[in-house]
Amino acid sequence: MTRLGVVLTLMLAGVLSACASTTETNPGRTATEQLLVSRAADMAVEGLVLPIPVGSRIFVDDTYFQAESARYAVGSIRAALSEAGYALARDRNTASVIFEVRAGALSLEQMRRVVGIPAMRIPIEEWNFVSVPELSVYSQRDRVGVAEFSGFLYDAQTGSPLGAVTPMIGRYRIRSHQVLMVINWGQQQAQPGERDPGQSWTAF
Repeated sequence: MTRLGVVLTLMLAGVLSACASTTETNPGRTATEQLLVSRAADMAVEGLVLPIPVGSRIFVDDTYFQAESARYAVGSIRAALSEAGYALARDRNTASVIFEVRAGALSLEQMRRVVGIPAMRIPIEEWNFVSVPELSVYSQRDRVGVAEFSGFLYDAQTGSPLGAVTPMIGRYRIRSHQVLMVINWGQQQAQPGERDPGQSWTAF
């Protein structure tokens, strides 16, 4: 093969082997983490009833509702109030009652049970560590979205107290299992639109 032929062959191979790549962003929380927390928020406000007459015009004051995913949780509270028959005011001036809400918890907790040796970091010097991977016969992983809200009500004109709402609590759990670090079963991720992950023999 001539030199020109070799060059053409290499060029052709380069063209045929060309590929494209897509750049993706890496958000701080996965979709499953977000769904676990949002489902817990929805469950916390199910059946919400306030100690005031149905039909009262309420303004939801979320000034002190500080948490990640706070906007979704406040939206869930507003939706629950609307479903219960209360009127929602757009601002304080048009409300008869102020409902001041706060978040006790709105986050994700995880628990892992291991039969074997869990993953760990072993110090070998003052600032040096060696990472040892998990070596397990069986492991179980729980991921739980936890939401706890509470609040109180007062008259929009006089500021007089009208009552308090005991903590509204919601938990949404999914569970997965692993045997010999290879065989997996159970629920690996939260599914969009799924209100109840269900109970089965996998949930032990």
